Amino acid sequence: MGPMTTPEYSEWWVRRINDNIPGPGSENSQSIEEYLRVVPTKLEIIKQDFERKSAELEKKIEQIEEEKVNLRLDADVQKLEADKLRKVKNMAEEELDSLKTDYKKLRLSMRTAGLGKLQSSGMKKFEKKETS
Repeated sequence: MGPMTTPEYSEWWVRRINDNIPGPGSENSQSIEEYLRVVPTKLEIIKQDFERKSAELEKKIEQIEEEKVNLRLDADVQKLEADKLRKVKNMAEEELDSLKTDYKKLRLSMRTAGLGKLQSSGMKKFEKKETS
């Protein structure tokens, strides 16, 4: 080179390959893997975010579906318990109605036999004996 060139230019001239593209030098010692590493584009970053959020939402959906199943089971159990209580209530009401009917029949037969008057007069005599 000529007297007008600088040392930096001379160094660059020696390292250049194929139309001014410098070859690997000692100052920029990167491995091939680092040199060839691809920087993700905005689209790839958005895609990664979307996939991450999608995975999170899938987990939430699974949790909600589990809760839904549990709530259905709880509702079924409560429905069965309510049906059981309703049956017990109906049986109790039927028994009460039967007892009322039996009581009415007993009262009627007592009136017919005249025991109602005797019973009340007998109770009065019994009470007088106890108080004396």
